[in-house]
Amino acid sequence: MSNFADVKATIPDISAFHQEISHRQGLLALSPIFVFLLLYLVVSMVIGDFYKMPISVAFIAASVWAVIIDYKKPLSERIETFSRAAGSSNIIYMIWIFILAGAFASLAKEIGAIDATVNATLKFLPHELILPGMFLAACFISLSIGTSVGTVVALVPLAVDLAGCSGGNVALFVAAVLGGAFFGDNLSFISDTTIAATRTQSVAMNVKFKANFIIVLPAAIVALVIYTVLGYSGEVDAVIGEVNVLLLLPYVLVIILALVGLNVTVVLVSGIVSAIIIAVATEGYSLLDLAGFLGSGIDSMGDLIIITLVSAGMLGIIKATGGIDYMLQQMTRRIHGVRGAKLSIAALVSAVNVCTANNTVAILTVGSLSQKIAKHYGISGARTASLLDTCSCIMQCLLPYGAQTLLAVGLAGLSPGDPWPYLYYPWALAAAVMVSIIFGERKTP
Repeated sequence: MSNFADVKATIPDISAFHQEISHRQGLLALSPIFVFLLLYLVVSMVIGDFYKMPISVAFIAASVWAVIIDYKKPLSERIETFSRAAGSSNIIYMIWIFILAGAFASLAKEIGAIDATVNATLKFLPHELILPGMFLAACFISLSIGTSVGTVVALVPLAVDLAGCSGGNVALFVAAVLGGAFFGDNLSFISDTTIAATRTQSVAMNVKFKANFIIVLPAAIVALVIYTVLGYSGEVDAVIGEVNVLLLLPYVLVIILALVGLNVTVVLVSGIVSAIIIAVATEGYSLLDLAGFLGSGIDSMGDLIIITLVSAGMLGIIKATGGIDYMLQQMTRRIHGVRGAKLSIAALVSAVNVCTANNTVAILTVGSLSQKIAKHYGISGARTASLLDTCSCIMQCLLPYGAQTLLAVGLAGLSPGDPWPYLYYPWALAAAVMVSIIFGERKTP
């Protein structure tokens, strides 16, 4: 998702706590998270509608509270802390991806590229297999390119139109793509999370892969079965149009370049350029028309960009006020036995992921501490790396304010909470992790 070295450079060494953080100070530092969860998740669940409470409003309210509680510092310093976190290179990079993804999705749709791809898919693939096919495609692409963000960019626009043409639930199709995207993000040898997990635990990638694969395979099979059953229960109301082969090229190019492993921004720019050339040469569009399509797509990402900036700033203040240090301090005090140690490692990386909304950052933050816990209780480095990678990916997939979910719902025109009920893969994976902790090896020689 981002450059590993750049991310690592932003992580302080908090494996040892320089001072004891009081309960009052720690809970106060974490309170913006509670404010956000109360305003967005709790309110939305109570009223039964995730559209009534905009996630941007919940984050802005929580961010204002975050600035207020850091009252010991001058207001200008608090705002600087917020702004520095919001304007970090990783956040700006993600915003570039959002802008380019919105522009390409809008352009491809308006010139008919997505419709042509959908018609080709419907023509050659039975409608019952479209939903599980999207899940498998996301698994394969993410495993190949090592990034869940790139997979979301490549597949969500197609998933949205396939859902509409095959009579499926758009949120269900988007959730299938998200689940598959994190399957590969968790396993791929070139994923940031895999690199972070193996480096912090000093283990080879292939050893971690073997330990990881045993856990994720049953979860992936369970999710595939569920999506297959749901796919067979759908009704088809699609009228398959003619397939314009030339209009397939921009979308096919994006997928091929992603599979080759090019940077996602290069992939999207290539897709935009190819779509412009084909639209001008074969469809008769003017450059001004195409600029309008691009502008509409960029505008559609506005709310997503605001959420990304505000949430990053809020989480930066939580980190600066000791919220993450306090959480690590509390969660490592009472560890009993090997199972307790594994649960603590899983809980640590999951909790930090909630506070950072970035699975790679979460792994780097707790990696050193997790290694010490693992060595003390005789847990293998491969198992520890697997726990860190898997649990961080589970949490990142389930977060309604995670970059991947925000990008997916932004491209699909959904609320961040809409895919949540259909995220079968991360829940199945969470169950598989628990089984591995409870019934796995007690101690590594």
